[in-house]
Order: sequence, then structure tokens, then C-alpha cells
Amino acid sequence: MIMGDDAKTSKVNVNHATMLDIENELEKGDFRVAIFGSARIKEGDKVYNEIYELAKAIGSRQYDVVTGGGPGLMEAANKGHTAGDKENIAESIGLNIQLPFEQHSNEYVELEKSFAKFSDRLDTFMQLSNVFVVTPGGIGTMLEFFFTWQLLQVKKMAFKPIILVGEMWEKLIHWVIDYSLKDGLLSSGDFEFIYVVKNNAEAIDLIDRFHDQFKKNGQCEPIKRDGSIDVSGKSVEKKD
Repeated sequence: MIMGDDAKTSKVNVNHATMLDIENELEKGDFRVAIFGSARIKEGDKVYNEIYELAKAIGSRQYDVVTGGGPGLMEAANKGHTAGDKENIAESIGLNIQLPFEQHSNEYVELEKSFAKFSDRLDTFMQLSNVFVVTPGGIGTMLEFFFTWQLLQVKKMAFKPIILVGEMWEKLIHWVIDYSLKDGLLSSGDFEFIYVVKNNAEAIDLIDRFHDQFKKNGQCEPIKRDGSIDVSGKSVEKKD
């Protein structure tokens, strides 16, 4: 019987990925963390290494991970998760998109499903995931972030937290505050879904707290912030 790192290596290199059965997966009731991020950031980059370590910590806790299944930070997440889940208990899931360029399935995905339409793929992310971690990325990552935020805003799904990792997201949220919020185009309450963190330790702390909620109540709930929604140094006061 193959155990530990050898088991994970064998599973990845020999079997590669098993076809994901979404209905069966949902019936398990597992806690899953989605990680969104760029396909263009390569191994060896500082950000790649950071996301690898974040996913490794997630895997070591035996939480499932869900990514876009492709290269770049998606690969970093699946690879790190595989390294962290030494007993091969949690699942490393990849939801791949069929593109004529850039996207291909990375070798660290254990359960895989391929999509022709972005909309179907996004809907599956929403179905499977309990927490969304958004790491540095471009248009595709921003689409995933704003799609998730908008569904939460209009209550098309129950509360699920969005954890933003990286300086670029701080700046984007500040822009939303300075323009959209200031002009009355959204409400301060819309920020209750957003958690901006500066490092992996802060991200993991939040993920652990949401995991504990999920195990106790079957879902995540907002973590209260004293009187205001503090978005990376900018306090967004709640209105009665």
C-alpha cells in the first residue's frame, strides 16, 4: 500500500484525473475552497510560490480545493494541495475551460470536469465551493470575482465569503469604495462578503474560522466587524 507523498505522486502521475461527478460530489457535504488566479504566472515566481504554500496549508487540513484546473496559479493551487494532503483524503478538483490557447489541464488535478461555456463553469464553481479565495489575475480572475460578488449581492446564493489575497485587490476595492459606493451605486452592506488579507496566515485564519462554522451549522456566516466593514484600511460605515 502506497502512503504519504508516494501515494499522491502515484495518483497524479499514473491515474492523472478522474471525471468529476458533480451530483455525487455535492452529496458528500465536504468543505471546499475555490482558488481563482492567473494562468500566466509561472513556477518560480514569488506569487506562484505563495499560492502553492497557501494551498498546501489547505490540503494539510484536508479541506478540498477547487480551481480552474489550468496552468499558472491554478497549477500552484492544485500542486500545493496535493503536497499538503499527504494522506490523500481531500480532493484536488479542476474545472477546466476549453480554449484555443493558454488553458490546459495541469497534472495535479485529481477530479476534473471540462466546460465549453464559461457560464456553466462559473455555475459549477458556485455549486461546489464554500469559500472563494481570489489571488492575482487578469480579466478571467476578475470575471470570477465579480460574478461571485454579484450573485451574493442579489442573494442568488447563501452567504459565502470572498477572500482577496494580494495588493492589487486592495487597490480595486478602494476604487469601488471611492467611486461606486460614493456615488450610491452599491451599498455598504455589499462589502460584508469581502475579506481583504495581506498574507497567507490571514487567509488561512479566515478559512479555518469559516470551516468551523460550516462544520457546526452546515454553512458559513459573516464574521462580524465592529460597527463598520473595514476594507484594508478604509472603513465603510454601515447605514441603518
